[in-house]
Amino acid sequence: MTDSTWFPFERFLNVRAAGGGTFSPDGERVAFVSDITGVPEVWAVPVAGGWPEQLTFGGERVNFARFAPQGGHLVFGADIGGNELQQLYLLSADGAHVRDLTGVPSAMHYWGGWSPDGRQIAFASNRRDPHFFDIYTCHVDTGEIELVYQSDGMTYAAGFSQDGQRLLLTRMNGSLDEDLLLLDLGTRQATPITPHEGKAVYHGISWSSDGRGLYLATDQGRQTAALVFLDLTTRQMTLIDAPEWDVEALALSRDGRCLAYSVNVDGVSELRLLDVTTGERPAAPAGLPAGVVGVLPICRDPMAGNPLAWSPDGRRLAVSFSSGTNAPDVWLVDLQKNATTRLTRSSLAGLPQDVFVEPETVRYATFDGRQVPALYYRPRAADGPLPVVVFVHGGPEGQSRPNFNPVIAYFVNRGYAVLAPNVRGSTGYGRKYTHLDDVEKRMDSVADLAHAVDWLVKDGGADPKRIAVMGASYGGFMVLAAVTNYPDLWAAGVDIVGIASFVTFLERTGVYRRKHRETEYGSLERDRAFLERISPIHKVGDITAPLMVIHGANDPRVPVYEAEQIVAVLRERNHPVEYLRFEDEGHGIVKLANRIVAYGAIGDFLDKYLGHQ
Repeated sequence: MTDSTWFPFERFLNVRAAGGGTFSPDGERVAFVSDITGVPEVWAVPVAGGWPEQLTFGGERVNFARFAPQGGHLVFGADIGGNELQQLYLLSADGAHVRDLTGVPSAMHYWGGWSPDGRQIAFASNRRDPHFFDIYTCHVDTGEIELVYQSDGMTYAAGFSQDGQRLLLTRMNGSLDEDLLLLDLGTRQATPITPHEGKAVYHGISWSSDGRGLYLATDQGRQTAALVFLDLTTRQMTLIDAPEWDVEALALSRDGRCLAYSVNVDGVSELRLLDVTTGERPAAPAGLPAGVVGVLPICRDPMAGNPLAWSPDGRRLAVSFSSGTNAPDVWLVDLQKNATTRLTRSSLAGLPQDVFVEPETVRYATFDGRQVPALYYRPRAADGPLPVVVFVHGGPEGQSRPNFNPVIAYFVNRGYAVLAPNVRGSTGYGRKYTHLDDVEKRMDSVADLAHAVDWLVKDGGADPKRIAVMGASYGGFMVLAAVTNYPDLWAAGVDIVGIASFVTFLERTGVYRRKHRETEYGSLERDRAFLERISPIHKVGDITAPLMVIHGANDPRVPVYEAEQIVAVLRERNHPVEYLRFEDEGHGIVKLANRIVAYGAIGDFLDKYLGHQ
């Protein structure tokens, strides 16, 4: 590889992304979220194709947009400076008029769906009390807001019934544990409809056309999420499809006939169709490459993340999709024409297509003999032992998948190999695997990360003296845990919005999140001594690798104090540490100008300490 084949980080960060498609009531346009301008905004494009039109101009991150089923207007959600205090706005179809529907900038508002007549929306908010998410409805014409369900925890709205008289609610009990409730909007009575033992999740919920039941994905009583039908009268679940892997997203056409859903097959999405009236399973039209059906990573609204959307006539399906070599875009699956086409075409910033590579799925043995799945990106041309970046996902309830990642693409083009492991605690491999890192087993996942280095050196062609570890959010904790517990393995570490102390994190994170996170990490009341013991801040003296720390000042999830304290201790020791703090960002770096600064600095940092030539 020569210098002439290397492209600057700025080019990769200028690769655009689009997703979250939603059809207009007449089916002629699709609105979506794209960062064409450098900040995610709402755009729309004719279904027949053509130049997209920008509809919002706020200059702040838009998380989602949803057309009303009637009337032509849409609702979108946006926050300011990454603070996640999302407000909901009504937008006219031409983008000319915007109205704030929620109007409480100190509170969060999560999407809950349109009523069938397009006159109301539902949303969840902690506007009454920051500790609790209640359920509200809003009449979009008058702006009248009603509290329809008062919660004692985290409860979200999950869609109106077909007659508009009932509202489905999701109540979060803890990490990967939920209940569904059915709220009668007339009586304001909420009835639990998913009694179960142990933990279970319910997602991708669609009402049947007759209102008698729900299609959904759940792992209730199972290791992986299956597609089921829940009869609301008998409360019985009928199994429809139980693949070895998780059913991850689903959507029912408006006429109630065709169900589209995707299955996460070892990280790769498999799109499936089902005619629920006949039981037939037509093959999905060809044309969608191997990759991931999923939402844009910038979306911070847990209830606005369905990557599948039907046109009103049930003829077309909008799919949010990306792969290692395809930037995030909205694709159209046309059932009538039996064809799949790309509706949006996100710019590749002038980069040639062969710059991007698809990863290889590998598995490596860890300390207890378990096989850890991982994605391995090898540069197309490499001489001698490779410098490697171990790229750790966040969550920890997350999964590294073969979707588009401009940061990984840059490093691979630069001549680095990248390993993205799915250590224990990751989703996508069954509930048992996901819970292998809970509370007292936390450090087992860090040991999995250390054993990745063994595989890299033995089978991955890595130079053992040039391996770095990088991650964001919980992945940032993993970076700090790796360089403190296994200091001899790493040439450098990059911590982005990571946790330095579980104690200070739980004390300072958003009050609505603490209970939810304690079920995963441990309780301050019961497990404080353990949390102190495993927190990287108390092992800073063991760090030998140079460290880069990046954080947003407005981060409500992992407050910026986590970065400040680790940097302060390292500077006191005169240890090599570089720190970037962004005043207009939150949990992650979203704005293009900031991303160019942050990731450009990361590239220089790793080139410096991994000795890349």
